[in-house]
Amino acid sequence: MMTHVDAARALAENVAAAFDHARAMPVSAYTNEDFLALEQSRIFARSWLCAGRADALKNPGDYMTMEIVDEPIVILRDRNGVLRAMSNVCRHRMSVLLEGRGNVRVITCPYHAWTYSLDGSLRGAPAMEKNGSFCKADTKLPAIRCEEWQGWIMVTLDPDLSSVAESLSDVDDLVGYLKMDNYVETFREEHRWNTNWKILAENFMESYHLPMCHAGTIGGASKLEDMVCPEGFPAFNYHHILKDDSVPLALAHSSNTELEGDQRRRTWLLAIYPTLMITLTPGYFWYLSLLPDGPGGVKILYGGGLSPEFMNDPNAEEHFAALKVLLDHVNDEDRGCTERVWKGLQSKFAEPGPLSHLERPNFEFATWISKKVSAE
Repeated sequence: MMTHVDAARALAENVAAAFDHARAMPVSAYTNEDFLALEQSRIFARSWLCAGRADALKNPGDYMTMEIVDEPIVILRDRNGVLRAMSNVCRHRMSVLLEGRGNVRVITCPYHAWTYSLDGSLRGAPAMEKNGSFCKADTKLPAIRCEEWQGWIMVTLDPDLSSVAESLSDVDDLVGYLKMDNYVETFREEHRWNTNWKILAENFMESYHLPMCHAGTIGGASKLEDMVCPEGFPAFNYHHILKDDSVPLALAHSSNTELEGDQRRRTWLLAIYPTLMITLTPGYFWYLSLLPDGPGGVKILYGGGLSPEFMNDPNAEEHFAALKVLLDHVNDEDRGCTERVWKGLQSKFAEPGPLSHLERPNFEFATWISKKVSAE
């Protein structure tokens, strides 16, 4: 039986080859449960992960929840407008406190009605006055590191990790001219697909699959000979495409006088390790934020929105409604392709094949994962 050590060794041997001789990741990197446990402890517990857009939490008391490595977390705006992340577990009998998204004046435990202020301090605890060990002032929900970066909410369990701004300064240098923090989210959904989280991440990272997988939507406008995959950065990889006017929202709005030349029609595809995938255009953005749910499942936060110029356009709602239909169709095609890969990985004949030059981001991603799971 293959262990996580065997799987990590197989991946290390896989990425030791030069890129022009590279192959896809070994089967065990996707299917081995012990290897996923290694990813959870050495990647997901030690990385900045995206909880969505900061403008989804506009008002005091707005909150959202997530789990990182089975750790329940709540992210909210406190009464002073500060973005906070805290443990979502009551300090009494350890019930989960909040679920989903919403707005609260206080956090109330659904089990015994202990209440917490929006800064995590204990506000009330019924019938505790006879317990000599109880101290209300000393009881508080543990804080979790949370930072806002370019309009994104980033959370980590690692108290020693470099700040997001420091870790992702190369992203700012690359696409900072688009002022991503000013874009406005117009939809946010949660899904679960029957595939491994890395299969979906890899699918986003390469456009080699576009002509075939997306033959019913955007594939016809994708020419393999025109695709370029530059070498990535330590914390992310990327590629970019120059768009025509078939999707007007992908271009800079006529009222935008800052962008010039190809800046007005360049679409960026950013894969920020481990699991934030952003498509950024001068007119709109959409994103996926991924969390594993077993080797064969991935939880997906799927959202998107518009640049400020298109938000102020009187026809913005009509334009985005049409774009959302397209994005949903593209996602459905991706789901079919990635779930078929997962099914194929169960075959006794499954083995990694050679990579195209258009799959450089996949090789860089595999190399990054191998370094992380090998680190102590």
